[in-house]
Amino acid sequence: MASEQLIEYFVRIMIILLINPLHEFAHAWSAYKLGDDTAKNEGRMTLSPLAHVDFLGVILLFFCGFGWAKPVPVNPNRFKNPKKGMMLTAIAGPLSNLLAAFVGMIVFRLRSGEMDTVGYMLFYFILININLFVFNMIPVPPLDGSRVLTYFLPPKAALWFMKNERYFYGIVMLLMITGILGIPLSYLGNWIYQLLYYSTNFLVMVT
Repeated sequence: MASEQLIEYFVRIMIILLINPLHEFAHAWSAYKLGDDTAKNEGRMTLSPLAHVDFLGVILLFFCGFGWAKPVPVNPNRFKNPKKGMMLTAIAGPLSNLLAAFVGMIVFRLRSGEMDTVGYMLFYFILININLFVFNMIPVPPLDGSRVLTYFLPPKAALWFMKNERYFYGIVMLLMITGILGIPLSYLGNWIYQLLYYSTNFLVMVT
């Protein structure tokens, strides 16, 4: 249905302008609260989309539903506990997407899941935010999930992981472009969607 596709692309533009900045703001704000003001000083602790635009990430998000914004600069040496600080700063971004998806699901369920224009907008808003959460939590450098993984790895393994970041990045890009990565990500995304859906069943009962 052409109108549904137009709605999906419209929502992707909303994500680029509103949610990508929220994702990066979450990184910057977390780093600032943990003692690193690098992002704040470089004007990245803002919700302005102009401060966070990465053109390749925007193109992929618009056409594929998976993408990213310009990474926020972080100086781990300013954290009291650098390893823990990097992990908490990294996970803040994907969690902002999950929170946005949950809020979208609440509104969707309060509307009784009616699939009119607004319903489709909410549906795609939820789905794309879930996709961004899943994608960014892939434990491969330079994605946020890799910073979470290295927190639990022994120092030598973590160092090797970070040294080979560019190779992992290339592999992820190849898998994204060929569509291979979309299969497991879609499976995980659908699982999380169902989890959010059933966790908001109480809203249907009270309405």
